[in-house]
Amino acid sequence: MKTLLIGEYRDGKLLESTYELLGFADQLGAETALLLVGSESQLPSYGGTLYLADATTCGEYNPDLHKKLILDAVQQENPDYIVFLHSSYGWDLAPRIAASLKAAQISEVIAIADGSFEVGCCNAKMRRSVKPATSKTVLTIQAGAFPVLQSGGTPAIRKLTAETTTPLEFVGYEPAEKKDIDLAKAEVIVSAGRGIGKKDNVPVIQALAKALGGELGASRPVVDAGWVEHSHQVGTTGQTVSPKLYVACGISGAIQHLAGMKKSDFILAINKDKDAPIGEVADVLVVADVMQFVPALTAKLAQ
Repeated sequence: MKTLLIGEYRDGKLLESTYELLGFADQLGAETALLLVGSESQLPSYGGTLYLADATTCGEYNPDLHKKLILDAVQQENPDYIVFLHSSYGWDLAPRIAASLKAAQISEVIAIADGSFEVGCCNAKMRRSVKPATSKTVLTIQAGAFPVLQSGGTPAIRKLTAETTTPLEFVGYEPAEKKDIDLAKAEVIVSAGRGIGKKDNVPVIQALAKALGGELGASRPVVDAGWVEHSHQVGTTGQTVSPKLYVACGISGAIQHLAGMKKSDFILAINKDKDAPIGEVADVLVVADVMQFVPALTAKLAQ
């Protein structure tokens, strides 16, 4: 089984999310080749085959040129899977490649199970398993759904060039409205759920996050109630995260929230209900009043 992973390069830098593609391929157990439109001055930590095109010549993004580069690499590699991140780059290029190859496309993969790919459905309240219907399949993977993996070593470079007539010219990127935080990069997240009771109790959760050197997260009900900004929301309608430590404070564990955080290395849940769904994914479930336990834990950490 072979995969061609399509890395991303922006503003002169390799995007760290490229390494999530390697994490996906590792879970799939597939032989990998990586394609990047970038620069030899910044190569990925990756010891396999790297198809490299010069971003100064091809542009950091140009759908016509980049499609041709990818199809050239596909012809050389003959992969079973062509894998993009589920990003603006992947959204645009993946269907172009699938149409050119007459291949199936499976978008926003969040897990691999028994030879099938799991994707969200019904507004992310459920999952469905999808099996490829063609010999080649184009995939996009959800950000944060797979672990970051740096295989190390120096890649074996195969240069790619493309010449095609296109009316498009890459001008640059217009940054989106800046978020307060990027939870996907946080190693520790302490999240507030509806069980904290009221907005005035959010600082109690923030204090624990600070004591642990982490960031404040939140469930959707807390965000919808206006207690915490949307940039802190964890879940399928917020951010998908996989920190080293995730502390769920008063969060019952709706499936949308679990899908966004259950790949955390260690999960500590604090809830009065011993049967709360969050307990099914937690490594430790503390059955206690969150507004009594959290201040006591914060005070203990401060000693």
